[in-house]
Amino acid sequence: MRAVRLWSVRHSHGLMKLYDVFEGLIMAVEPVVRRVGYDRLEKPVSVVENGLKSAMFDCQMCGQCALSSTGMSCPMNCPKNLRNGPCGGVREDGHCEVKPDMPCVWVKAWEGSKDMVNGNIFDVQRPVDHRMKGTSSWLRLMRQKKEGTYPRPATTARADAGKGAS
Repeated sequence: MRAVRLWSVRHSHGLMKLYDVFEGLIMAVEPVVRRVGYDRLEKPVSVVENGLKSAMFDCQMCGQCALSSTGMSCPMNCPKNLRNGPCGGVREDGHCEVKPDMPCVWVKAWEGSKDMVNGNIFDVQRPVDHRMKGTSSWLRLMRQKKEGTYPRPATTARADAGKGAS
């Protein structure tokens, strides 16, 4: 699985373009999904989403996908479940302190975000709501975009950088 996850980070630019097309497609079918019912479609959609995202990104199905903000590196693969950057124990070679044979997901996220046009690794992610584990982030995205409640990241460090400096 890790080899595919690392491939996804190396190809984050193309995957982000593919994601943009995919997001347009799911928003185009939103009226049909709404008629059928989000709750009714939760189980089959989450099974498909889990299969695809597990294969591509070693996704942990937290229900709050941040791949587009983390260089296509799933932060839930961090043994400490850190969603906003690496811990203080990243080894000099960029590997995890908990699993020394595993590259730090945040080192990989940084590498992947550099190749993404709109990748902003400085977006601060909201804490994980564990009640959403195993649910479809695709359906949630669809519903929130349609309702106009799609959450923005908690803050953007890049926007704050340099303010107050003369």
